[in-house]
Amino acid sequence: MAARPCRWKCTRCGWCKKLTLAPIEERLKAIAAAGNNTFLLQNRDIFMDMLTDSGVNAMSDRQMAAMMVADDSYAGSATYEKFAAKLVELFGMDFILPTHQGRACENILSQVLVKPGTIVPMNYHFTTTKAHIVLNGGTVEEIPHDRGLEVTSTHPFKGDMDIAKLEALVATHGAQKIAFVRMEAGTNLIGGQPISLANLREIRAACDRHGMIFVLDASLLADNLWFNKTREESCKDLSIAEITRQIADLCDVIYFSARKLGCARGGAICIRSEALYRKMRVLVPLYEGFLTYGGMSVREIEALTVGLEETMDVDMISQGPLFIDYMVRELDKRGVPVITPPGGLGCHIDVMRFLPHIPQAQYPAGALASALFIASGIRGMERGSLSEQRNPDGTEVYSNMELLRLAMPRRVFTLSQVKYAIDRIDWLYQNRDLVGGLVFVEEPEILRFFYGRLDPVGDWQQKLAAKFRADFGDSL
Repeated sequence: MAARPCRWKCTRCGWCKKLTLAPIEERLKAIAAAGNNTFLLQNRDIFMDMLTDSGVNAMSDRQMAAMMVADDSYAGSATYEKFAAKLVELFGMDFILPTHQGRACENILSQVLVKPGTIVPMNYHFTTTKAHIVLNGGTVEEIPHDRGLEVTSTHPFKGDMDIAKLEALVATHGAQKIAFVRMEAGTNLIGGQPISLANLREIRAACDRHGMIFVLDASLLADNLWFNKTREESCKDLSIAEITRQIADLCDVIYFSARKLGCARGGAICIRSEALYRKMRVLVPLYEGFLTYGGMSVREIEALTVGLEETMDVDMISQGPLFIDYMVRELDKRGVPVITPPGGLGCHIDVMRFLPHIPQAQYPAGALASALFIASGIRGMERGSLSEQRNPDGTEVYSNMELLRLAMPRRVFTLSQVKYAIDRIDWLYQNRDLVGGLVFVEEPEILRFFYGRLDPVGDWQQKLAAKFRADFGDSL
């Protein structure tokens, strides 16, 4: 049967042409229409989507097949029983609460554990984590080792927490003011840098000394497990499952976004204490759905169960970090400033060195995200001051780092696509003086980076496009 002609008579539809490298003039229009916010770009305008690995990791054939055998019951689903059993097997915690994604876990944890005036120490915050804690009257104290904020380093575990700073917090405020201690397995906002098993043991000991709850955000655990296996001497002879259990045995609560861990769409909270489980359980029917699906499709739960099992495969978890390592090292060879050593989640460009002429008040990481899309059709994510939230008095909070994150979702890109990204970033770096700043024209009060809109300062985007045409001619 002949294909039905498209009645819209265009070549830009996302349904019929999934990979489109539009001419630079159209990319310029697209980023303007999106308010210079890469979150607001349309998929049809994007050539390579490196915004995130959240919900866009490719499922395996086994995951896709598992979706066809789901027990599609509202309550008491056998699919949930398989899912819960897999989490108990991996993490050794008997009490499981399903949720629709990671920030739903953060909402439940914060409502139960955070009270006005309490403090949550952590190696580094994540945007939604901090928002939920602040909404419930708490404050976040970031206490990474000083080396965690070094943009160039050879230290293998820059995500570790400084135990001396944790002890100082307890001495100053008292353990009763600590809502819980949170570690993020792979620091999202400072370059995807991993945490060590040795550091987790130190934190566990401190929590035992002071009677504090230890919570692990395991959303980026897959990458972190690879770094534990390859960089930490005590883990080199252990299987991935053994490393996972040693990490889990140190924690009171583990939560995760399955949009990252498990390559599906959902999440879960794993809890060691039945008493704490009962306090959290009441919020699942209120916000998420029933206790055996938690806002997830049961088909996704089947896929997630298989995805968690596949996370124990060293070959599966290595793919992302190895591609990231290649991209970081190739850009570094060309003089492009990147965060080292290579971490998880994606390649992180150090924008303060890339665009030193743009003040933080003009959101240089957001500007570089816009510039890269114009130059390449690649969508990255700003991870800098634009991702922060203003103080209550309206003053700006400037981030410790200004990063452009180029995520590497699993089983999505080929090496040739990564090489294309390297080439266009290299060209942009050679023309970095053309890039200018951004200013807000629509600024939401909470999580502004998701849907705020900005304008360029001056006509730098048109000048950048003109230089592209001069250098590349008719090329896209």
